[in-house]
Parts: sequence; C-alpha cells; structure tokens
Amino acid sequence: MKNTFTLLGSGSSLGSPWITNYKGKLKNNPKNLRTRCCAHIFYKGLSILIDTSPDIKNQFLKNKIRNLDAIIYTHEHADQTSGIFEMRPFYWKNRKKIPVYGSKRTIKSLLSKYTFCFQPKHGYKPIMKANIISNNFSIRKKGIELKIKAFDVLHGLIKATGFCFEKIAYISDCNYVPKKSLKKLYNLDYLILDCLRREKHPSHFNYDDALNLIKLLKPKKTILTNLHTDLDYDYLKKKLPKNITPGFDGLKFNF
Repeated sequence: MKNTFTLLGSGSSLGSPWITNYKGKLKNNPKNLRTRCCAHIFYKGLSILIDTSPDIKNQFLKNKIRNLDAIIYTHEHADQTSGIFEMRPFYWKNRKKIPVYGSKRTIKSLLSKYTFCFQPKHGYKPIMKANIISNNFSIRKKGIELKIKAFDVLHGLIKATGFCFEKIAYISDCNYVPKKSLKKLYNLDYLILDCLRREKHPSHFNYDDALNLIKLLKPKKTILTNLHTDLDYDYLKKKLPKNITPGFDGLKFNF
C-alpha cells in the first residue's frame, strides 16, 4: 500500500455547520461540511493519528481506518483531545496500550483530564502509555520506523506543537511560528496550515497570515485547514493560486 496522508477533519473548533445549524457564508457544497481538525498518517503499515477530535469515530469509519498504532497530539484543547475515549476498541483489538506522544504540557493535561486512559480506575485497565517528546522522535513497529520532527508554535497564550516528517509539515493551531521552528519548514513537499478566518484572530492565523507564511517558506503544495464559517470552499478555490488548496474532510495525498 502507498504511504498516505489524510485530512480527517478540516473545520474549526465548532465545525460547520455549528450545532445550531449556523453556516455563516458557506454555500451548499459537501466540502463545506467540516468536522473538527485532525489527520491520519499511513506509513509502510504504520497507522498514526494526529489528535483525537470530538468527531473521531465518524472520521475513522468514513475513511475506513481499521487499525491504530500511535497518537501524536498538537496540544491539549478540547477540540483536539476530547475524542480520546473512542480509541478504546483499538486497545481491545491489539491487546496492548496505545502509545501517545505530546509535549510535556500536553501530556500533563491529558494525564489530568483523561486519567482513566492512563491509570487503573474503577476496575478498568489503562489503555494508553504517555510519552513526552522534545524535538525529534520516532514511531516504530516491526522494523518500520517513521522519524518525526516536533517544533514549537504559538497558539494564543499557549505553545502548541507542529510536526514534520517526510517533507510534510502539519500545523493546525497557530498564530506565530518562532524563527527556531521556521528552520525546519523549508523545502517542504506539503504544508498543512492553520487558516481560521478572514479577520485577525488572537490564537490562529487568518487568511493573510497564512499566505504570508506560505510566501516565506515556499512549499511545493499547501493545504489550508481549521477553516471557519466565513471561508467558503469554492471562494477559496477560485481565489488561491494552484499550489494552495482549501482543505476538506477526507482530502488525501500519497507521499
């Protein structure tokens, strides 16, 4: 099988439409039906999830993902983590704890909020093993290894984590990339980048911010994600240059 990256969810923290059925400026296009941000990497048989969104169960079923070897987290916010309990069947299926990777801050939060996943509680066995990452780390299985570079980005008042592997970078929640992290982001084949809305936002890139970073880094291809209800797919598709595409749920590419 080919190595595949899948954008499972391309929407912001409320998705689109919202629970109230609010759609903002979005037209009736299936690509405007956006679940919460997360992504999946299939690499030589390794199945790796980036974040566990509140919509993760349907995202897995829709994309026919049948196994899971590891989870890597960008940060601790609810729209990235609250689907964590849905991973229990993979523990039962594989009969071993699911390795979870994240920054010291993120892991500390996961251990506090989702204690039952990591420690025995109420008669239930823990289903996950926490691993604190710094810079470079690897995910391995039966002689297969994916090397991943982790780097800090600012997401409002907190630090989140971006990931780079095989000339692909994923930055889903960010309003500033420090110079130290920028060094890891040149010569990319793909950049998956936060682009929340048109107006400025205190914890996310807006449309202009995203395009400015793309101009600086010059990746071969960029996919915009974390899209809010004022960024219509067709509008973006017409406005953006050919090397930049608006993300949508289920978007895939091989690498």
